[in-house]
Amino acid sequence: MGEGLLTKEECESCDFGDNVNYIDYEKIYFARFDILRKAYERSNIRENQEFVQFKEENSFWLDDYALYMAVKNKFDGRAWTEWDMDIRMREPKAMRAYKEELKDEITFYEFQQYMFKKQWMNLKNYANERGIKIIGDIPIYVAFDGADAWANPKLFQFDENCQPVAVAGCPPDAFSETGQLWGNPLYDWEYHKRTGYKWWVQRVSYCFQLYDVVRIDHFRGFDEYYSIPFGEDTAVNGKWMPGPGYDLFKKLNSKLGDMDIIAEDLGFLTDTVLELLEKCGYPGMKILQFAFDSREDSDYLPHNYPKNCIVYTGTHDNDTVRGWYDVIPDADKEFAAEYMNNHGAEEEQIHWDFIRLAMASVADTCIIPLQDYLGLGSEARINIPSTLGCNWKWRMNKDDITDEIVEKIKHLTKLYARIPVKKEEE
Repeated sequence: MGEGLLTKEECESCDFGDNVNYIDYEKIYFARFDILRKAYERSNIRENQEFVQFKEENSFWLDDYALYMAVKNKFDGRAWTEWDMDIRMREPKAMRAYKEELKDEITFYEFQQYMFKKQWMNLKNYANERGIKIIGDIPIYVAFDGADAWANPKLFQFDENCQPVAVAGCPPDAFSETGQLWGNPLYDWEYHKRTGYKWWVQRVSYCFQLYDVVRIDHFRGFDEYYSIPFGEDTAVNGKWMPGPGYDLFKKLNSKLGDMDIIAEDLGFLTDTVLELLEKCGYPGMKILQFAFDSREDSDYLPHNYPKNCIVYTGTHDNDTVRGWYDVIPDADKEFAAEYMNNHGAEEEQIHWDFIRLAMASVADTCIIPLQDYLGLGSEARINIPSTLGCNWKWRMNKDDITDEIVEKIKHLTKLYARIPVKKEEE
């Protein structure tokens, strides 16, 4: 819905990049604040009662976030651990002074969040009215250089100077000799328990305002998390520590009721993780690309699925089906052909064989990335884990989905009863 705050010419004058297939985040970052500032200055937002109500309802996170962003800009974007000591440690006198000095900048960030929430809810309602649910992802961890860590240091394993005692990551495995050093601050789970998991209840509750279904990333970390001493260069010297387990989810259920949650349970799973997943009752994830290793049987092969799971051809962290299939060993291709009984199939159409396999499985929910419906290769891959600079850039051209593809999707979803089939009226 147009707000009348910007002209079409002003929007089109911004350089957001000219490649319709790839997002230029650098250009967007440097162009967006000028245009947002114009909209803010014309908005008379302080007199808007909806905005006032939004601030009141979201003060539990918005106040700290907006102040954090305003102060971060004052310090030229530096991490909060490099700010002056008084505001870094949130001394009351400094907090009052910065709130007064930066009140316009603070309101600017509150305005952005208000406009985002308003426009997002319009989009969500539009989708819901058409029978479409939106799945949102919630990472288990937050960034160290973020408002949560600055505003709520007691939530994390920090020392008296607000430096991490230990950070998150993954241990060495077959894919990485030194493991993965993520660097996120780890939670002080004992403190969270003493507060009745208040921060988690607020966080998850807000997610369900934005999304219909929430996918919880790195579900294993709630059973056990990998702790790496702060300052280490690799993840080699980390150790597994107990997480909150079912106690957290029991509290979430008591406060929020039944929640539509997907548990990201990929990778090596211990018996205790599987027990936690079963106790919670959340569906786990099955990835077809993980299934076709000719050397061994796999839980990711469809004949091993329970009904309570979500099947994907691949996720944002995988290559597309076409890109993946192009590089797997011939033995794995032969195994896939034998499994699907499609010897001699055209490789240009192989993505449809995997889509059909996912659709035909007993999994309660089937999710197919658009890139696989379009039959695109590695050029359309979304993310390569543990890399920086070239991820999350692909986007679909509005003309990519043809009537032929739509009809094929419709046919398969009806064939495998993935959508209700209306009976012909007598």
